[in-house]
Amino acid sequence: MKYVKNAFELYINSSIHVSLAVVAFTLITYFHNELVPDQNLLLFIFFASITGYNFVKYAGIAKLHHLSLAKNLRIIQIFSGFCFIALIYFSFKLKTEVLIATGILGLFTLFYAIPVFGGGRNLRSLPGIKIFIIAIVWAGSTEVLPLINAKIYLDTAILVDFLQRLFLIIILTLPFEIRDLNFDNENLATIPQKLGVFKTKVFGTFLIFLVFLMELVQKSFTSNEFLALLIVLFVSGLLLWESRENQKKYYSSFLVEAVPIFYFGIYLVFRYVLPQIPS
Repeated sequence: MKYVKNAFELYINSSIHVSLAVVAFTLITYFHNELVPDQNLLLFIFFASITGYNFVKYAGIAKLHHLSLAKNLRIIQIFSGFCFIALIYFSFKLKTEVLIATGILGLFTLFYAIPVFGGGRNLRSLPGIKIFIIAIVWAGSTEVLPLINAKIYLDTAILVDFLQRLFLIIILTLPFEIRDLNFDNENLATIPQKLGVFKTKVFGTFLIFLVFLMELVQKSFTSNEFLALLIVLFVSGLLLWESRENQKKYYSSFLVEAVPIFYFGIYLVFRYVLPQIPS
């Protein structure tokens, strides 16, 4: 049992879980736009997510405690190194336009972690924008990169899809900000710090309603894709309203981050399995 627990913690702490969530969102974009998934881009996004998340989470710790890293942290450090090598390998298989867009998103990630402003501040430390930086990078990686790779460019429908993805990511990030309310510096001015926990949940519910309306405008409310999104919005809302400052250890880092994976699973069921069931 101890080994299972250690393996699970390593799975979470090495950012494999969150990276699978990023890939799940990307696959939804492919299927939604009737595109054949590009394996090279999917693997690139997977390894880039692991590299980026682990850089943000552990770079400072590794620098300060390089000679006394805990065993799991050493494993994560080595694992991240291999993921970075894989990231470089798959980058050579991507189109120039994708690499340029990735570079822009990568700068957001880099400046999120390292000090680039006066007083040793980074993007994360700027008041009120942390959650929006995360949402832009996620939405850009999972919605924009696949479309650029397929040479599909901006129109109204794509803009609506991007905003839906952006809002959904913000909704899923709110439980993390509620969890961190007692630990975040007050200068961060996170949404829970500014609004309080209850109003933060109301704000998230408002975003859920916006995503619902956007989907309703684009699709029939009887379509399978609409029904799949409706279930995901309900689950996201439930997780948001059940979130607390004192959460169980893996409430956000496992359950909430599993929502995109769950979304991809029911998306496939509603899209490909249910139509085959005789009425």
